[in-house]
Amino acid sequence: MTGSQVTESGSAYQPGLSPKGLFSEHDLQQLRSRGVSEARILEQLRFFHQPAFQVELARPCTLEDGIRSIPEKEHETYLKLHAEAAAAGRFLKFVPASGAASRMFQVPAQFFCQCEAIRLEDLARSAGEGDGEARAFLTFCDCLERFAFFADLKSAMRQAGLDLHQLKAQGRYREILAYLLTEAGLNYLGLPKGLLKFHAYGSHSRTPLEEHLVEAAFYVRDQEGLCRLHFTILPEHEERFRQLVNQAVPPLEQSLGCRFVVDFSYQDHATDTIVVDLENRPCRDDQGRLLFWPGGHGALLDNLNRLQGDLVYIKNIDNVVPDRLKEPTILWKKLMGGYLVALQDRVHGCLRRLADGAADDGFLDEVQEFAVVELMLSFPADFRQWSRERRREFLINRLNRPLRVCGVVQNQGEPGGAPFWVREKDGSASLQIVEAAQVNLEDPAQQEIWRSSTHFNPVDLVVGLRDYRGRPFDLREFVNPEAVFISRKSRNGRQFKVLELPGLWNGSMSRWLTVFVEVPLITFNPVKTVLDLLRPEHQP
Repeated sequence: MTGSQVTESGSAYQPGLSPKGLFSEHDLQQLRSRGVSEARILEQLRFFHQPAFQVELARPCTLEDGIRSIPEKEHETYLKLHAEAAAAGRFLKFVPASGAASRMFQVPAQFFCQCEAIRLEDLARSAGEGDGEARAFLTFCDCLERFAFFADLKSAMRQAGLDLHQLKAQGRYREILAYLLTEAGLNYLGLPKGLLKFHAYGSHSRTPLEEHLVEAAFYVRDQEGLCRLHFTILPEHEERFRQLVNQAVPPLEQSLGCRFVVDFSYQDHATDTIVVDLENRPCRDDQGRLLFWPGGHGALLDNLNRLQGDLVYIKNIDNVVPDRLKEPTILWKKLMGGYLVALQDRVHGCLRRLADGAADDGFLDEVQEFAVVELMLSFPADFRQWSRERRREFLINRLNRPLRVCGVVQNQGEPGGAPFWVREKDGSASLQIVEAAQVNLEDPAQQEIWRSSTHFNPVDLVVGLRDYRGRPFDLREFVNPEAVFISRKSRNGRQFKVLELPGLWNGSMSRWLTVFVEVPLITFNPVKTVLDLLRPEHQP
């Protein structure tokens, strides 16, 4: 929807009524050009007319009640399993990397756009009166030399005939910000996080993309030295990403003794969702065309599905650290990968025997016990009174699914998803990553459960995407299609509503086999604001 003007709305749509006349032939041609069916758009419109999707929290996951720990005495076993799978080329790394840096630089951008002249003495007064944004901006200014992008900023200004140190001494921060944030210099407001300089290493510095390459070399590398990584990006950034890869890969391959295979994909426009006004009528631009909005990170399920991978690590682009702190992350990536392999081997072994049809009652009991203890699945109370064939079919259905091992850290108040036991419609309980927007926090009981959460999921997953016959799952079959998000937006003084698809690690994976494993807090070091780069974990 970039650059579009929200203008007139389309006709009203009401669920249960005929949609005849809702879309013109021109609209239908527009849908076909985007690879979207009319039925899919009508389904999206239905969501705006029904109550927002909410989960029912049963209780938070805690250690030994939904969250596993991996004791040190078991490390050797899982490290061996990981090494064998990695050597066989089974692993690749999937990194959502289309996120813009605009939020990261929100405070500097605010002062740049709103202030004709930035006076530090005025900001100091505001900060002393409790203005958090003024205090944050002062910290940014005081610590400018400590950022890894400082050398690039200094160089860009030198090319324009400006001396950064001189301007800083004179308090001319608006000019400095122009070269940091806009196309006059580094254009950091217009770039994705993956291309920004995060970490300084003496004479050079690295972006998150480069840090992901280095990290992957230690747990994705196969026996031929090949490391496979896949980044999801926006089309307008592909050239810059490829330039960085072409520049960074040769020296990294030489120093690490490996070879990188890096590819990219876009969020498919067919996954965009229709925009509506506050009366749930389709919005149009100033040329009368229907307006669409990116479907959120849940749309990346299609990208993951198209990879048809085997074992895949999923990690956010901004959760990286310098080399001196990588060891714990690498260790726990290997342990999680080995744990996944061990579980998957057991699941696949059960499924092969169940599929043969030769399972007796004793084996069915054994599989049920494994599913309850290791996978924490729920079963009907009278399950053992069912016929042998009905039990066998039920077990196959419950086990023949994608598998994910999710790292969780102790809750430090970070926003985002957390591990919970969720009450399903049939009364059973399942393990889910839940975000606040999915919970009715006006319900005191639900709010109490939410607040009692002990752990947080930092988007740290390793997943198994193939069935017991080695065939890739169609991941679209395991989505909870009702788990959508609806939010309000505004542009040019007009308000509208947008729909986000079930989140990649929320509703899109709600019907997967899920295991939570506690990992050390040091493995979670996201960069949400530019000031996070001043934390010790991101400094040399």
